Amino acid sequence: MRRGFFLSLAVLCISTGGAAQTVDEAISELRAGAYESAIDVLGEIAESQEGPDLSRADRRRAYVAFLSALAEVGRYEEALEAARQAPPAFSTEIANTTGEIFYQLGRIDEAREQFNRSVQGGAIDRNSALLNLAIIEWTYGDRDTAFASFDSFIDLYNGSTPLSSDDLMAVATAVEYLGIREHELFQDALRAYDEAVAADPGDLEPGIAIGELFLGKYNGSEADAALREVLDRNPNHPRALLGLARAMEFNGSVGLMEQVDRALEQNENLVEARAFKARLLMKVENHDEARAELQKALDVNPTSLEALSVLAASHFLRGETEEYEGVRDQVNRLSPNYAGLYNDIADLSVESRKYREATLVAEEAIATDPLSWRAYGILGTNQLRLGLIEEGRASLQTAFEGDPYNVRTYNTLDLLDTFENYEVNEDDPRFVFVVHEREAALLQPYIEQITEEAYEALVERYGGYEPPLPIRIEVYPSSADFSVRTIGLAGMGALGVTFGSLIAMDSPAARPLGDFNWASVLWHEMAHVFHLGITDHNVPRWFSEGLAVHEQRQAREGWGHQAAPSFLMRYREGMLLPVSELNSGFVQPSYPEQVTDSYLQASLVFAFIESRWGLQAIRDMLNEYRDGRATPDVLEGILDVSMDDLDRNFDDYFKERFAAPLAALAPPANSPGIPQNPRTIEDWTRVVQENPGNFPARLALGITLLQEERLDEAEGHFQAARDLFPEYAGGDSPHWFLAQIHRQREETDLAEASLSRLTALNESHYEGFLQLAELRTELGDADGAAEAMDGAVLIYPYEVDLHDRLAAAHQVRGDATGTVRERRAILALEPADLAGAYYDLARAYVTADEPEQARRSILRALDIAPNFGAGLDLLLDIRNGTSTVRPEQPQSGRR
Repeated sequence: MRRGFFLSLAVLCISTGGAAQTVDEAISELRAGAYESAIDVLGEIAESQEGPDLSRADRRRAYVAFLSALAEVGRYEEALEAARQAPPAFSTEIANTTGEIFYQLGRIDEAREQFNRSVQGGAIDRNSALLNLAIIEWTYGDRDTAFASFDSFIDLYNGSTPLSSDDLMAVATAVEYLGIREHELFQDALRAYDEAVAADPGDLEPGIAIGELFLGKYNGSEADAALREVLDRNPNHPRALLGLARAMEFNGSVGLMEQVDRALEQNENLVEARAFKARLLMKVENHDEARAELQKALDVNPTSLEALSVLAASHFLRGETEEYEGVRDQVNRLSPNYAGLYNDIADLSVESRKYREATLVAEEAIATDPLSWRAYGILGTNQLRLGLIEEGRASLQTAFEGDPYNVRTYNTLDLLDTFENYEVNEDDPRFVFVVHEREAALLQPYIEQITEEAYEALVERYGGYEPPLPIRIEVYPSSADFSVRTIGLAGMGALGVTFGSLIAMDSPAARPLGDFNWASVLWHEMAHVFHLGITDHNVPRWFSEGLAVHEQRQAREGWGHQAAPSFLMRYREGMLLPVSELNSGFVQPSYPEQVTDSYLQASLVFAFIESRWGLQAIRDMLNEYRDGRATPDVLEGILDVSMDDLDRNFDDYFKERFAAPLAALAPPANSPGIPQNPRTIEDWTRVVQENPGNFPARLALGITLLQEERLDEAEGHFQAARDLFPEYAGGDSPHWFLAQIHRQREETDLAEASLSRLTALNESHYEGFLQLAELRTELGDADGAAEAMDGAVLIYPYEVDLHDRLAAAHQVRGDATGTVRERRAILALEPADLAGAYYDLARAYVTADEPEQARRSILRALDIAPNFGAGLDLLLDIRNGTSTVRPEQPQSGRR
């Protein structure tokens, strides 16, 4: 029931005197979450005899509050027993509260009977009972009748009688239902909720309802704020705790499962919390525990539509057709118009990356309830994920017309309006490239190169398997746009996403310089295309993410997540999850860095598996997932190990692989004379003297000495730090500092060696690649210089000078294709000397033996600079078929 069973107690706090004051104090304790003491006091008052110190009104107030308090903490049967023992004179006044308890237990007929008693008896909360009858009609009966009843609350609001907080809550809830047909009324609902708060600032129910309304409109920040305001006043309120958990899920906050458990600690019979927890467990593919939670929910309310829908989704996702159909049919019998069944299945299908199934189930939701704007949104979003752009736009437009307050729908339609600014390239039948028009000329050649290389490498890695074609690759110059394309909201931290044969990702312009290597991300997403295709989207998230990072490392040394001191420190502190629980690290992180840690950890699992069992074992595991096997069965069947065995074996592998750096990260000895917070060279020297094998101390001392330009001393400590943790290549890597020392001393060979190691471990160190290219050029290593500059382009391809140097390097090494590509990139960046750039491109085409392209390019140069002498000479040579490229400097069209 939308309003729940938490009666607003505004109408009760009206009397004064000894007994009344005691009731008021008990109600204040109840609202503050001191449930046990409130229940004790209210129960005693409810059972007391009326007399000079206890009026009938006070006793009735206590009785209603007593039932509400029991219900709020899930003691439903006790509450019903108390209601049965209530004096007959109170039967009307407690009827609505009693009906709400029956409703929570799924005893709908008995709930309806109580609501009718309240209405017919003219109880003070009869408007709440009338609302509850309309909700029952909406859920289980005739919706036109329900809408007529909801509509009557507008007349109630516009009447002359002052309304209590309870009445305003009923109005707001009714208007919220009416908003399904007339979306403008959602604003009126919010206003009525605000008025309910003003009518009784102590009533928590309106604040919870406001949070839930915001969450229903995908406004996570407002929902979070509203619910936290409630919890500031009652930190134990079960529904508010659950509402905050829902907001936390929406906002991607850490500690989600713990938050749900807090709600259940207060009310172990809160059916909605059990169903929500089951959803979270299913997101980490733990269906057994999810079903245990659902059984607890159904033990309380055997007809809970929410719990039954999640149970149906579990059977659906596990391929248990007969069981699924049984639960589905049960829900349809209970509530023929309940689209929530199919919407929940569709949402949970998306969590399992079954996007095609989500569209099919969303269509069933629409057939069940044509007013389910949520279903149209799910359908449209997943049609877009399948590359059905126009179909998705149409579905989302329908969703928006029905509910324009849905932020995700609005954002996605807004993004679709920008698609006219993207160039679509379908020259290769295997791929569809979608790149923004201002970047297409620059990025397209590089994207094609990496995509083709990845595709061919992965076909070979996976035994000739080819995924469904074409693969659509969308590249967004705005990280916010990429995020909206993925989840309908800005702010997602990911760099790329794969929906099957559709990839969306950030372009290098979407993030700060050096933030990521776009080519490595593209390779990662291409790996997902293969893994999802092979398994028919049945692969666990930890498996696919770890394997994709592992594939990045197969492509280039240094690609993919790499171990850092902070990662190993968290291992030392016991924060990393065992392999058997890694899904939680991706989906429900318990600390801010856990998602990133889980990517790296899962990739190391596959380094371990491939080193011990070989690539074929990984291929076989993917095939087992395709056939519907669960992870424990896959491990037993292919690797001949249990899940516990893999946890132990991987932990042994991890400790062996990182033995040296783990030891070097041990806390330094706390000896006398060592400062607690070392800052100076002298402080750090004392720490190092006592702990010569401590990596952080060596690194800190080296940095402190380098800041004082004491290069020789700093070098020794950086070398020691490097030897203690040779794999570390972060921003403060010893490799980087050693390279800078060697460059300052003009020790070119040593600087080149340090930067070679750094860039082999860090895919995104842009300055490291640039410096390495310079050093290799000085050493006469044209191939090595070109390789380093190629690496820089894969991080940030927007600098003309980089492409110019790379083109020259390709020309020296005789790579005509590379020279053309770089000269085209310079043109795409619109340099100041455009004529000169076209001239250089023409010369590159001559070298590549493409005379027609050379002729077109030089004509463009001459259009800009008609008196360009070198250009005229080159055009004549091209026409005569005598053109050759001489080793000369690029010409300026302005000469």
